[in-house]
This record gives sequence, C-alpha cells and structure tokens, in this order.
Amino acid sequence: MTKVNLVLSCLLSLRRLAARSLGQRVMAAVIVFVALLVLLVAPGSVPAQQAPLHLNPAVEKLAHGQSIIGTQTDDMSLQNCHSLARLDFDYAYVDMEHGPLNLDGLAYCIAAAMVDKATILKKGNAQPNVALFARFPAYGRDLESNDWIVKQALDMGLMGIIFNGVDNKEQMMRLVQYMRYPQQKTSKYQQPPGLRGYAPGNAVFAWGISAAEYERRADLWPLNPEGDLLAIPMIETAEGLKNVNEIASVPGVGAIFIGAGGDLHQYLGVPQDSPEVERARQTILAACKAHNVVCGITALTKADVDKRLKEGWKMIRTGRGE
Repeated sequence: MTKVNLVLSCLLSLRRLAARSLGQRVMAAVIVFVALLVLLVAPGSVPAQQAPLHLNPAVEKLAHGQSIIGTQTDDMSLQNCHSLARLDFDYAYVDMEHGPLNLDGLAYCIAAAMVDKATILKKGNAQPNVALFARFPAYGRDLESNDWIVKQALDMGLMGIIFNGVDNKEQMMRLVQYMRYPQQKTSKYQQPPGLRGYAPGNAVFAWGISAAEYERRADLWPLNPEGDLLAIPMIETAEGLKNVNEIASVPGVGAIFIGAGGDLHQYLGVPQDSPEVERARQTILAACKAHNVVCGITALTKADVDKRLKEGWKMIRTGRGE
C-alpha cells in the first residue's frame, strides 16, 4: 500500500469515529494522529538526499565560501587516473605545459577519473569526488592556440582550465569567451559573449547528464551562479603582475593562480626566495580580495598551507613547484 493510500485509510477511520462517544473519539483520533506521524517520518520515507547545486565539487565548495585543496599530475595512465578519482582532494589538474600535449591521454584520463560508479552510488548523484582540470602549453598571449585547445578539452569533459601567463584584461576576456557557449536570448548572463562551438558528446558522457542539462551547467562560475566550469588564469610575468587588478575584474574569472615558484621570479629578475616575490604574492592576493575572486597558490607543507589559508588564499595546490 502506498503512503497516499495509507493516509486516506487513516482519514476514513477518523470519519467512522464520528458516531462514537466523545471520549472514544478523542482517544482514537490521538492514536490515528500518532500513526500518521510515524508513517510520515519512518525510515525509508524521508526523501532522498538532494543533489548538489554544482556537479563540479570544487565549485560546490567555493560557492559555499570554503577553500579547495588539490594537486597536479602529468601521469595519464589508467592506474593514476583511477587513483585521482578517489583522492582526498577537491581538484586535480593534468599539467601539459611542461609535458607532452597528449589529448588522447587526457580524454582517456577524464573517462577513467570522472566515471566512478562507486562514488556515484555513494553520493547518490553524478558529482565526481575530484574535479579534473588541465593546463596546456599555450600562454595567454597565444590566443589562436588557446581557441582550439579550449574547445577540445571542454568537449572531453574537463571542469576547468588553467591558463598560463595571462598578461592583460584583453587576453583574459578572450579566454573567457572561448569557454562559454553563445547564450540563449533568455539568459541573464549575456556578457562576455561566448565563442565555444557546440559538440559536447564526450562531456555529456563524462558528466553523466543529458545534453540539455550539460548546456545549462557548462558555463563559468561565478559569472553564472549555476555554472560548473572554472577559468583560472596564472599570473607569471611582470606584465601580468602589473595588470592583475584588470585581469581579476574580467567577468568569468573563477580563480587566479600565482606562478611565483618558477616563471614570475625570473620575470622579476630575482631569486625565488626574495622579498620581491612575496610582495608579488600579496599584490595578487589583494587584487583577488578587491574583486571577490578566489586566489590560488602552491603550498608544500602543512605549516605553509595553514599560513596561506589564514591569509585568505582559497585555492591551494600541493605537490612540486610550478
């Protein structure tokens, strides 16, 4: 018997009580009320846990004001990508700036890392345990190179892209456009206009949702509060540092990551441990805070992680330096 039928049966019983004495009616009504209450809150009758607002677990945490912790890899083997799927991290990214540009391997890794039935069954929804991002050889200034890489990477099912060496607002604006579909007329988030071509077959499979649902979710957070994609420019040059406030102001920037461990200190012409590098970090952090943008940094020890979180960095990457 369904819960609806049981409720109707109880109500019918209450109607039959009308012919009895007042005391009997009161006592019977109390018994029926208690039965209804037990029925409605009994184990198995509680509605299933609601799916998260975001399929991207990193965005889900950031949208609730929490920090995210992640790592990087250049190993796209089946075993490593399976292990990535079950790490105690919020995100991982495949580094193809300093390793081979292997798009076949990336597609293989996405399928291995994001289609984890055990996680789906445990969570009760299609959100993976770890969001998978990637970083490619092209720099922010290489706009034509980024065009096709962004399109193919997102169509594979990535949830975010880290862009090397973004130097100015114009570069970042174009990168944001590459990650967005042209918007429907009814969209509240028309700008910047999207330039991404539509062919999300593999992404739909990796995300475990319909094409229509993917189209709705495949937009940039926090520009679109319901978006599940992250655009993450890296500040790695003296010019990028000079323009960081303008870069942070671009609608669609999800986080800004500092490349102080390698490129930035070289562009500044100083050793990695010099005070100028730490001042550069704080300049970038201040720009992030001023524009309410998540700020990312590498922290290799627990003490360093705690220090950076306390300063206000919201995206921490562990592992080797940039």
